[in-house]
Amino acid sequence: MSGHYVQLCPNPLRFEPVTKENSVFFDEANRQVFSVTSVDGKTHVVVRGPDLKSFVIFDIPTMGYVQSIKFSYDRKILAIQRSIKVVEFINFADGIDSQQYSQTCKSKSAHVIGFNWTNLNEIVFITNQGLEFYQVLPEKRSLKMIKNYSVQVNWFVFLPESAVLLLSSSGLGNVIHPYHFRAGSVMRLPKFEVDIPAASKAQKVQLLERDVTLANIDGQLYVVILRNQQRSQTTGPVGAEIVLYQLQRDIPAKKVAVLQLNMIGRFAVNVVDNLVIVHHQASKTSMLFDIRLGGDFDGQITYFQPVLAPLPLEQAVFEAEEKDSTDAVKKKRVLCEMYSQNWIVFQPNIIIDAKLGCLWEVMIKLEPLVAMIGDKGLLIDFLLLRKESKMVILTVFKQALTPGRQSSLPVIARMFDKVNLAYRSYALEAEQNAQQSGDASKGQSPQKQVSRCQTVVSQEDMYSHVLSTFVESKKVKYKFMVAVLVEYIRSLNQFEIEVEHYLYELIINLLVHNKRFYQLHQFLQYHVISDSKPLACLMLSLESTYPPTYQLALDMLKRLNTANEEIIEVLLSKRQLLPALRYVRAIGAEDSISPRKFLEVASNPEDSMLFYTVYKFFEQRNMRLRGSPDFAPGEHCDIYVKRFESRFGSNRNAQLNSNGGIN
Repeated sequence: MSGHYVQLCPNPLRFEPVTKENSVFFDEANRQVFSVTSVDGKTHVVVRGPDLKSFVIFDIPTMGYVQSIKFSYDRKILAIQRSIKVVEFINFADGIDSQQYSQTCKSKSAHVIGFNWTNLNEIVFITNQGLEFYQVLPEKRSLKMIKNYSVQVNWFVFLPESAVLLLSSSGLGNVIHPYHFRAGSVMRLPKFEVDIPAASKAQKVQLLERDVTLANIDGQLYVVILRNQQRSQTTGPVGAEIVLYQLQRDIPAKKVAVLQLNMIGRFAVNVVDNLVIVHHQASKTSMLFDIRLGGDFDGQITYFQPVLAPLPLEQAVFEAEEKDSTDAVKKKRVLCEMYSQNWIVFQPNIIIDAKLGCLWEVMIKLEPLVAMIGDKGLLIDFLLLRKESKMVILTVFKQALTPGRQSSLPVIARMFDKVNLAYRSYALEAEQNAQQSGDASKGQSPQKQVSRCQTVVSQEDMYSHVLSTFVESKKVKYKFMVAVLVEYIRSLNQFEIEVEHYLYELIINLLVHNKRFYQLHQFLQYHVISDSKPLACLMLSLESTYPPTYQLALDMLKRLNTANEEIIEVLLSKRQLLPALRYVRAIGAEDSISPRKFLEVASNPEDSMLFYTVYKFFEQRNMRLRGSPDFAPGEHCDIYVKRFESRFGSNRNAQLNSNGGIN
């Protein structure tokens, strides 16, 4: 079993490493790496990205050191910053445009700290005096100001996926101004102040850019603050913590959670699958936090401990090519330095080693957690919140039902309840979304529903991968098998999920196989097993093994009130013609049934009286319907009319004897 629950992707994006001649830039929005080299009076650019089939290479004029370089979202405009005053632009729509254009920041005393594309043909400059929001007009080779805000800026943080920008101001850097960009507009959200740890007068604690990031967790946007200076006068350092401020639209961001790291030193944060992953350089370990699993709430803030003890990332390896003494190219495996000082972390899940020339995506390994999290209920809760975890959840159930590793019935019942609650919530949400879609078509605006769970486990999943193989085990006692199946059905009923008939079939076949007919009788009598046509048919097939199932099946069909045809067919198959006719009369179906089917069953030459009785029943029906005893041509009863006349003559007034009536 692997001793790692976090790994770097096995196939990193490779690029030219940083050297004196080569600069490397990462564009978070497009997830592209730019390698920029100035040679022979030209600046050579190589762009690589995970979604590019091949890398892009082009040259641009050398006009100074490149400080930042990024493509627009559609990769049709390249923006380059070479000075603190100007950002230059090159159109790429129909190949590289030789005619560049540029935009100087508006204030003469301001300088550009950085820039970010916020939408197609929209860009924001962050200056030391605020922000300038522009529309880029590639056809006119110019920019048009949309909006600008004045605020003293120390540094900024931008999250492309949410188009949210944070500006830091004040002497301590702890006053944060959030802005949300949309197509053609920008919204200024309420500013807020980040708490900074108390410090002695000799110390001047500031909030630095490296300690702040933006993260999207479970559809909510958080400002993630690393507090590494927490100290006690008596005990000294007591461990760093990460504070989460939830961004609000109309009120200042609210401090809602604290992740307790229990260590000090350099940390970096990624967010993967709604988990906060904190990397600690000194110990070369990473830890997981899940703010949806619940922590210690003090009335205002929830405090979280890591889900598990810190563990190292799995060793990253890549293949490199080198030439031997004969100039032949050979591949060799390179072990990467883990938690290197050269690592730079980007949101949500990127780690770059510019000196090594590697870009990795951080990935969660769910399978090892099955053995690491001993509390099965907590494990199921954790896995339901992850994407692509269905097969791991089913593995947990298989293990819980395996002899030698078997969990107790109460634990298994709790696990069932957790997956069925998630499934029910998912089903209700789907209904609400369908309803809201209908409302939207009527002109009402639907409200977006955010599902808490990422994975749902259906009855079909549980049946196919767990329960159907579980009941075939030779090592599990049948009583435990039955108890598990009953618990699963109980859980489905508790959350008002209609139980599929194949689950009932599992129980019935299991009881019959073990000759537990009395228990089967009780389950049916007390409706542990719900009525359905497929189950009634199954029980009819078991009559030779346990005769009472025939009557139990008939009773079930009668209770359904939708199985009249099936009941008649069952009675006919048993040659119970008179009970069948009584049932037909009881449900008022004489006029619609097929006489041919009844007469065919009654045609046994050894019981002429039964044939006579059935024939007369339909003659009387014909008289009532059509005023004549004759059968309609479409009923195809000529053969039976001839048979009746050959046996009893053609006297239509023949009377039934005392034993021939249908009571």
